[in-house]
Amino acid sequence: MGKLLRLDKFLTEMKQGSRSEVKEFIRKGRVAVDGTVVREADFKVDPEQMKITLDQNPIGWARVEYYMLHKPQGVVSATEDNLHRTVIELLGDARRKDLFPVGRLDIDTEGLLLITNDGALAHRLLSPKKHVDKVYFARVRGRLPEDVKKQFAAGLTLTDGTRVKPADLEIGKTWEEQGEAWQEITLTIREGKFHQVKRMFEAVGTEVIYLKRLSMGPLLLDETLNPGEYRALTEEELSQLLSETGI
Repeated sequence: MGKLLRLDKFLTEMKQGSRSEVKEFIRKGRVAVDGTVVREADFKVDPEQMKITLDQNPIGWARVEYYMLHKPQGVVSATEDNLHRTVIELLGDARRKDLFPVGRLDIDTEGLLLITNDGALAHRLLSPKKHVDKVYFARVRGRLPEDVKKQFAAGLTLTDGTRVKPADLEIGKTWEEQGEAWQEITLTIREGKFHQVKRMFEAVGTEVIYLKRLSMGPLLLDETLNPGEYRALTEEELSQLLSETGI
């Protein structure tokens, strides 16, 4: 037998309405458990074993959910925001109401974002003690110092005096445009300070114009996902994540 939940809590968690709304549904006899109408909001249900319907429509159950989102620019990595669309709003067919993004990407940054309601996994992925690799691709304007790789590998001091941990920098395509130097880079960091990647390049006299996260630990962005698209993690991806974080 699975964990027993109050009927109103189950319906609220599965995004069928607010707690007061689902209590009203129940009171009006619109909810049935295994074919029998139930009018008590505190009736205990086992969602893994019982069939629960609202207006005769089955309500699916998911204890935990894990989604890979290709975060687009222009949306915020938050559950609620009064000014901008959130990454949670992009997940149209997610079942649970308590999903959240694991970490944050700036509003103008795109790429891999894990969305779940698994707090233990999120804590381990974000813990500095776990040293989980986060890999970014960027286009940088300005001329990088010749010893920039050594500077990054030694651990930079940002312009405000903040020290960051050693990072791995690879420089790809370089070119000049209207008299300015440009580079494409791949950067691997193992922490997640506020605006860290942008501030690291600022500290060496350059500016990040475009930023995309490619991976987080063993989880790689599915390049078949266009910005704004998402999918559930595969069992293999989830297993690798759990193994990486020691859960």
